[in-house]
Amino acid sequence: MAIDLQNKKIELIQWLSTLDDEFIIDKLMELRDSEKADWWEEITVEEKESIKQGVNDADSGNLKPQSEVRKLYEKWL
Repeated sequence: MAIDLQNKKIELIQWLSTLDDEFIIDKLMELRDSEKADWWEEITVEEKESIKQGVNDADSGNLKPQSEVRKLYEKWL
């Protein structure tokens, strides 16, 4: 499997070295940059606060069993 991955990388490098389309190159750069982005920096303040509250609840033992949560959110699952 590692050889297959290496072959894919080489194929991409070869393709990229011949590419002249600036739009595609820019899109590839955006993809690369988005892979480096820290998702924590991309979420809203409200989402961060919600996550922090969840961690605090878990740390203090304020948890509900999975079966109880499943009943509450069953219509969305």
